[in-house]
Amino acid sequence: MSRQRLRRHLPGGALALAISLCAAPSFAASGYNKPPEPILGTMHTPLPPSAIGDPTNRTLLMVQQAQYPSIKRVAEPYLKLGGVRIEPRTRARHDASSGYGIRACLEGFSLIDIASGKERKIALPAGACPGMPGWSPDGKRFAFNNTVADHVELWVGDVASGTAHRVDGVALNTILDNDIQWLDGGNTLLVKQVPANLGAAPSRSEAPIAPEIKESLGGKGESSTYESRDTLTGPEDEVLFDYYTTSQLAKVDVATDKVTPYGKPATIAGVDVAPDGKHVLFETLKRPYSYVTTWERFAKDTSVLDTTDGSVKVIDSSPVADRVPVRGVPIGPRDFGWRANAPATLVWAEALDGGDWKTSVPNRDKVMMQGAPFTAKPVEVLRTPQRFSGMAWLAQGDEPFVYEYDANRHWMRVTRVDVASPGKAPKVIWDYSTDEKYKAPGSLVMQRQPNGSVVVQEDAGKVYLRGNGSSPQGDRPFLDRYDLASGKTERLFRSSADAYERVGSVLPGGTRFLVSKQSPVDPPNVFMATLGATTSAADGEAAYANSTTPVTHITDPMPQVRGAKKRLVTYKRKDGVDLSFTLYTPPGYKEGTRLPAVLYAYPQDFADPSQAGQVSGSQKTFDFLRGYRLLLLAGYAIIDNASFPIVGDPKSAYDTYLDQLVADAQAAVDKAVELGVVDRDRIGVTGHSHGALMTANLLAHTTLFRAGVATSGSYNKTLTPFGFQNERRSLWAATPVYEQASAFFHADKIKSPLLIMHGMDDANPGTEPIQSPKLFQAIRGLGGTTRLVMLPYEPHWYTAMESNEQEVYEMLTWFDRYVKNAPARQATTK
Repeated sequence: MSRQRLRRHLPGGALALAISLCAAPSFAASGYNKPPEPILGTMHTPLPPSAIGDPTNRTLLMVQQAQYPSIKRVAEPYLKLGGVRIEPRTRARHDASSGYGIRACLEGFSLIDIASGKERKIALPAGACPGMPGWSPDGKRFAFNNTVADHVELWVGDVASGTAHRVDGVALNTILDNDIQWLDGGNTLLVKQVPANLGAAPSRSEAPIAPEIKESLGGKGESSTYESRDTLTGPEDEVLFDYYTTSQLAKVDVATDKVTPYGKPATIAGVDVAPDGKHVLFETLKRPYSYVTTWERFAKDTSVLDTTDGSVKVIDSSPVADRVPVRGVPIGPRDFGWRANAPATLVWAEALDGGDWKTSVPNRDKVMMQGAPFTAKPVEVLRTPQRFSGMAWLAQGDEPFVYEYDANRHWMRVTRVDVASPGKAPKVIWDYSTDEKYKAPGSLVMQRQPNGSVVVQEDAGKVYLRGNGSSPQGDRPFLDRYDLASGKTERLFRSSADAYERVGSVLPGGTRFLVSKQSPVDPPNVFMATLGATTSAADGEAAYANSTTPVTHITDPMPQVRGAKKRLVTYKRKDGVDLSFTLYTPPGYKEGTRLPAVLYAYPQDFADPSQAGQVSGSQKTFDFLRGYRLLLLAGYAIIDNASFPIVGDPKSAYDTYLDQLVADAQAAVDKAVELGVVDRDRIGVTGHSHGALMTANLLAHTTLFRAGVATSGSYNKTLTPFGFQNERRSLWAATPVYEQASAFFHADKIKSPLLIMHGMDDANPGTEPIQSPKLFQAIRGLGGTTRLVMLPYEPHWYTAMESNEQEVYEMLTWFDRYVKNAPARQATTK
């Protein structure tokens, strides 16, 4: 249905409403709507740059990012092939590697010398579209790709000269990622380039015309639900996929720009350089391709290239993995990687439970190792009771940190294992629930070695842990030092209570470190912190007094929004579960004034009620207003990130999903009203993705909200029949649960106005674009008040400036009409 025909069935356009801080929304000639000032100007304010420190801690690379690209950029034509979106014109990947957004162009780079604070801007051509840069291990250079009209260039930056140059004769292939890697300390790059003489792209007519056929010849095949339009659909797609993903590995001498090809062109996916800089692990996709899953699970060969003689050794050949259980892993060898502290030793895992977490076995995985020249039989070094999740190696020694995860209990176990003595029992270091925020030990601080490998940073037998420092008062990030011999932990740094400070890199010796610091009125800046004498904090916790010296001097890009205030609010659900939200009030707010409000939440699943209400996030961060938060500038209060836990055994928690959802909402609304800030009769609700389902369900099952805005939601869970969120049962095993959770089946109860928005090119499994039109049709057919806005070219998260302007315009107009300026209800809501 066209936009014009849709309008006949939707409530009218912009409202000429007088609001305290904004003029009435205007209509843009392009067909997109724009919100009024000061919201519009805030959306167009440039973001401050972000800092990327070099491995030697001498230089910061400042990266300038745009708030939003233009719709012209987002609308660049692309092909949907095997789970990637490919731009034929530029031969670049259209979507971000996460699959949830659009690959964006950075706006520029500058270099800051950490010692002196001197900044130098890197000159780039007008209209450049650079990607995220990567430092060389020696910190002397950085490399990045740059997308131009018909290919992707390779560029190398030089710290000493403060310049960057294009490497001529290289057209990068960025489609399956891993397009640029440093091969040694900083003199050579390994790249994936478009093969020479590949020729013009095949047209679809050059492939044989044939029916699209999928079949199943028995055996269970439950797996995540993928959109058929993004998987391959026939021989024509296979030909195009081969053409655009075929790469040639090549070495680039960054001093001379000499390019030396390695091996033959192939459909190369993952690429990983060994610590010795001579061996390269790479994956080659092979036919037959699958039409029901994406390229990550295609059949493939895992091989090692020896760059000294060009020889290739195939380590493993795996078949297509299109029958992997939801939250499971493929059978056979998987997750290949290099041992970080050995020249060229491979490490991988193999499932012992058929890849299915529902199978009860003593051990789920075994971990194997094999060293160059890869002719000896692989050695089993350990077995893990839960799913193997990786290793973190020290620079020397045979005892890495081993991570294993229990998806059913949300539990992480970290051990140290002597891989040189496979029969020796592992030493448990940490054993904790990943839902536990207050006692989380933090993450090991890693460092890049001169050869490029990444290891755990160690100083005199001690390693460092960096964490969020969650507490009932909010996050206060910390840096700890852990003694490998005694197992004792010492706190070196904790963020001050009046700011949000997070440690970036730790300098050798552990007495100096780079810290990112921000506050509600100060944008994030980098400081050099130096440890002082031991002291005792006000809360009794031992700590060090630290002195800091500013490295960057970034100013506030949005001073117009600093008048908005926020506070942490804690409360309880009727069953005693602790909850919290952040309450934002608009600039100029006077205490005691009751405001219209918008509640935003995203339901999350917890096995333990004591962890469900733990506070996360900080009230001391510097806010960049985006999306629904921009409504602060129109006089709304925002009940932000309200806790909406779904608590219970993961095997059955969704049996009470609706009851808990309603209880979460009731508690949040009651508390906001109790504070004297929010008008109970003028509250709207909004959410994205799983939060959009929440929004629709709250309108169907409560009278707490006057209206709702649901973006990119999944409203009919029978379309994802093998599980959703933390629900592990299939539709056929738990039919009532799927029906209860699906707002589509309760459309007849949605009496409050619901604005539904969705990106037309949403590729997120479970939130296919068809979900929103079907809910709209149901509500409309049942006589409800609703509006459907489908955003062209947009994925799961809206990317273009025009699309984001439209979203905010629609939200503001909808809530102004049905919440802020709605007539009083006849009866008091509960």
